[in-house]
Amino acid sequence: MEEETTQAPRKSSLIILIGALAVLTLVAGGGGWVVGGMLAPKPVTEQEARLIEAAKAAIASKEAAEKPAGEPGAKKDEGLPLIATEANGVVQLDPITTNLAYPSENWVRLEVALLFKGAPDVSVATQIHQDIAAYMKTVSLQQIQGPRGFQYLKDDIEERVDLRSEGRVTNVIFRTFVIQ
Repeated sequence: MEEETTQAPRKSSLIILIGALAVLTLVAGGGGWVVGGMLAPKPVTEQEARLIEAAKAAIASKEAAEKPAGEPGAKKDEGLPLIATEANGVVQLDPITTNLAYPSENWVRLEVALLFKGAPDVSVATQIHQDIAAYMKTVSLQQIQGPRGFQYLKDDIEERVDLRSEGRVTNVIFRTFVIQ
């Protein structure tokens, strides 16, 4: 009789182990499916394809206009098109170079691009450029030191851009930020 009682728990523990492995396998497969869906590239829509083709055509015409046909370097380089074009709603602002409020010996150089909702507005971009330049003259070195200071600066600039553009700018892209 004792042999029968010792055999029963082994079978039930084996069934529990197999069940647990099956559940873990399903959870792992589901997690892989979710992560794969998040990481997989989205299919390109017709509008995006037209924007890409327009950007490629603009780059090709610009390169053809810049290089004479007989020049040895006139061979067209194959490469990826620039993403930051006005056709894509991105406006690259001129670099902002100004001194800080304190210490006034320190200079800052900032390059920013603006992502517009719809067609870009150059007059709004110019106003934003001037607003950022004026704001940077009021910032001290202590305010922008370290990662937290840079994050505060970025948040302040994004807030100013949002107010100035009345919501037409969806993103502010910081390309370079140098303090000297």
